[in-house]
Amino acid sequence: MFLFPSPIAVPPPATTDYYGSYRLSKQFERVHELNRSNEELEKVQEVGFRMECQERVEVSVFTDVDKELFIKEIYPLRKPAVLKGVHLGPCLEKWTVDYLAAKGRGREVKVHVSSVPQMDFLHKNFLYRTLPFDKFVQKAASEAEHEEFFISKDESYYLRSLGEDARKEPADLRKQFPDLAQDFCVPPFFEPEQFFSSVFRISSPGLQLWTHYDVMDNLLAQVTGRKRVVLYSPQDALHLYLSGDKSEVLDIDTPDLERYPHFVKACRYECVLEPGDVLFIPALWFHNTLALQFGVGVNVFWRHLPLDSYDKKDPYGNKDLVAAARALQALERALGALDELPAEYRDFYARRMVLRIQSRAYANDT
Repeated sequence: MFLFPSPIAVPPPATTDYYGSYRLSKQFERVHELNRSNEELEKVQEVGFRMECQERVEVSVFTDVDKELFIKEIYPLRKPAVLKGVHLGPCLEKWTVDYLAAKGRGREVKVHVSSVPQMDFLHKNFLYRTLPFDKFVQKAASEAEHEEFFISKDESYYLRSLGEDARKEPADLRKQFPDLAQDFCVPPFFEPEQFFSSVFRISSPGLQLWTHYDVMDNLLAQVTGRKRVVLYSPQDALHLYLSGDKSEVLDIDTPDLERYPHFVKACRYECVLEPGDVLFIPALWFHNTLALQFGVGVNVFWRHLPLDSYDKKDPYGNKDLVAAARALQALERALGALDELPAEYRDFYARRMVLRIQSRAYANDT
């Protein structure tokens, strides 16, 4: 048994919106999870205050969105947008747990299973397990402790559908779940020949996915449940501590600011998707999702650049563009050449290279 040395004052939210109360609850949760020493509690309090200084922007919301509105007014902005009133078909009424289980019965799916709701792809804090689809849906939707489990009674589940040959084929709802595909209407915001994949996603309540980016534009259609989405601009990549296409900052609400001190410089775009909402996520925008309830959705990706811009052997749609991959390889060769220099020369020419890249390649508004 422990005693708090003194009442802990968690800073009030900067605004009175929904997100402020969520951040407040997250801070209290973190306080109770720690070891309750004065030093740790003070650290949590300090993180709370510093994170309140992070710039926050609510994602723009557009209503009664059709193709003309999307193409003329939303798409050219190249910023995330919540689209309301998009026709998604009868899935909004039909996709109950029982209906999904019945339609997918007999099909086996490979799912992520984790003992904690915050999944970490970089350190793989989850297992892959294969389950009958109907059993998976029932387990993912349950908020009670599981009588049968792989890791723990309160484990979380996540499905990201795959192609028939996951190494070669992108996911396509029409092929993997043809009966369910009949209920879902793909928003007609791009040309049919641009279509790349339609990814079926199902999450346990509370499940949070790591921050990452994709190289294609995509629409996240939230069919059931509510989902919080936090996004960061590609221009904030320097503050996100990247490892490939993923951020090393797993806990974006109460991050380790000793390890990731510049994370607070990244502007946080935030929204909560309701059933029927569609989120436009432009290519290269980092995103992190948190299922506030059991949730079912469909991600639709399309190739908005010329087809030869993309890696042909990329079924997931997250490999760097062909030209970008060449540039990164050239950078590695250049760094190898710098290693041949004495330290002071290496430092000097590295700084010159950075300045050259900034003047030649950075966007004018950075």
